[in-house]
Amino acid sequence: MVRDKGRRPVSVRDRAGYRFDRTLARSTGTLMGWLVITCLAVVVPVSALLVWTDPGSPRSVSGRLTAAWRTSAETLRLGAMTGTPLRMVLSALLGLVALLCVSTLVGVITNSLAERMAELSRGRSTVLEQGHVVVLGWSDQVTTVVGELMAAGAPRSTRAVVLLADRDKTEMERTLAAHVGPAARARLICRSGPASDPAVLALVSPRTASTVLVLPSGGPGADAEVLRILLALRAVVGEGPDGPPVLAAVRDDHYRAPARLAAGPRGTVLETDTVTARLVAQCVGRPGLSLVLRDLLDFAGDEFHLTDATAFHGGPFGAALLGHADSCVVGLLTPQGRTLLNPPADTVVAPGSRLIVVARDDGTTRPADCRHLVDPSAITTDRPAPEEPARLLMLGWNRRAPLVVDQLRHTARPGSALDVVTDRSVPGPREPEREPDAAHGTRLAVRFRSAALSRPETLLGLDLTPYDGLVVLGPDPGDGPDRPDDWTLVTLLALRLLEQRAGGRELRVVSELTDDRNRPLAPVNPGSDVIVSGELTGLLMAQIAQNRHLAAVFDELFSADGSMICLRPAGTYVRPGVTTTFATVVAAARDRGECAIGYRSHDRRTTPPGHGVRLNPHKSERREWSTEDQVVVITTEATDQPHLGERGGAPPPGGGGGAGARPTGCAAAGGGAAAGYRLGRPRRRAGG
Repeated sequence: MVRDKGRRPVSVRDRAGYRFDRTLARSTGTLMGWLVITCLAVVVPVSALLVWTDPGSPRSVSGRLTAAWRTSAETLRLGAMTGTPLRMVLSALLGLVALLCVSTLVGVITNSLAERMAELSRGRSTVLEQGHVVVLGWSDQVTTVVGELMAAGAPRSTRAVVLLADRDKTEMERTLAAHVGPAARARLICRSGPASDPAVLALVSPRTASTVLVLPSGGPGADAEVLRILLALRAVVGEGPDGPPVLAAVRDDHYRAPARLAAGPRGTVLETDTVTARLVAQCVGRPGLSLVLRDLLDFAGDEFHLTDATAFHGGPFGAALLGHADSCVVGLLTPQGRTLLNPPADTVVAPGSRLIVVARDDGTTRPADCRHLVDPSAITTDRPAPEEPARLLMLGWNRRAPLVVDQLRHTARPGSALDVVTDRSVPGPREPEREPDAAHGTRLAVRFRSAALSRPETLLGLDLTPYDGLVVLGPDPGDGPDRPDDWTLVTLLALRLLEQRAGGRELRVVSELTDDRNRPLAPVNPGSDVIVSGELTGLLMAQIAQNRHLAAVFDELFSADGSMICLRPAGTYVRPGVTTTFATVVAAARDRGECAIGYRSHDRRTTPPGHGVRLNPHKSERREWSTEDQVVVITTEATDQPHLGERGGAPPPGGGGGAGARPTGCAAAGGGAAAGYRLGRPRRRAGG
């Protein structure tokens, strides 16, 4: 051990290792020299020892040296030629040349394989697939989109899902593997690189893809990057109508029109912030709506399908509603390609039309007459009571908050009020304080104030008694805590404590999260909704990518003046306390100009994962319907018309109000998962 005064002692082993490493770092020749010396230092002495300890070895010293040479040469593959010194030198030279050639060949092959493996690990090889789905970009929606596409797969063949993003390939595969289950029916292929580079984009073969999806990133320039990707796709695929359908998402409405132009004639553009904002606004009025939409849009349950309508050609649409036992009919796709959701019951089903149904799978829909399952005596003729004005409270502020406030202005009952409490200064521009006036379009009075919401004592000091519903919006990423959901979870915990202090009064809370993994952590009651930003938009994109014909279905379902999804009291359709079939509920909804697609059981609303929501029950399913149960229906009510109890009938007594009145629980293009979903084509009205 070497010791220097004032220094840490260095061992002989460490010093020798340091000198050896320094010698190796000089050049390749030095490394080769050390390898030769090491081999000779080991092989020659051991060979001599073997010869001298062998009883059958020659007796003479020269003979034993020759035997030791032969053993060493055979070990080092230098040849075992004996005889004169010249013959031995030539033999060794020949062996060295052979060893050099073989080593060089092995090195070339090894380097080639290493470079190829490195190229594959970087994700820069060309994808040669046909009919695959291409996903471009990385965002908080990518796990939802890819996971749903992998779970859905193709009906009769294994399809590939190709993801291209400017991230490490191994990291992408590891992240997605955690969200894609072992039962995936498609292959996942990841490629790394900027999707806005045409040379890189060509690696995923977008020309031969069945669908191309473009996702916005979470950065400030996400929408501009989407435009660049769409332009790069246009450069690779071309501008003709023969390219694959393109589905893109932007956050800001200002980028929607340019994105539509860049996407081309087969492009569809969604606004993710508008989707989230409208869903938040609609869930305020009807708890459980997010559960219905999530179940309707993911591939794990029942979703929209197109099925054959030959059995109903020439007959009325109303007959088809009770013409399937294991699926719920909600509309028609005409031979001209027009989508009619919830058309009048007397609409004739023309030859060549297809039915739009909610079903488990497109292969499970078979015609079956269910009229004998209807019990007319169980159908009620009572009219629902009109909804009263609501007072709402919004806690927090982010970039989607103005959209939420705007949606509440359009969907609230006249005379409603909204109080906005935020940590920031009062959002601007400030509007003149005035009372709601439906005649002038001010149906909702909005008041702003600031408070220290980051302090628990401020939250616990809130008086929630006068409020009918609460909205909790977390900060945008980067605007506050590193994880915005932390503030949201703390706020929900404080509201839960206030709920207990109020004697168990159930508060209707709609909260927004950014990470789906935090959903189980949210301390909310069964009457509240937790919305994960971008998740339902991702589900919607996966549905359209799986079946592009459904784009028009969602366009009609979630447009501002089209059909909508509602949760209405079961007493609106059948007498409370009566036990009857779901076919009876379908018949009662048909008589009111609606299509029933499921229900929510009050007794099971605390039971995960469905929380009482059941879509597409069998028509023969019998149950006792209580006053607190809800029926999920698709109905048609325009925002500029009074609420009609029956299509073509008069307004119910006291219900409907003035122009624009709509029950706040309806998820029309103002609400629901795809609210804000705008297509680049004219509006197609049902029945028109």
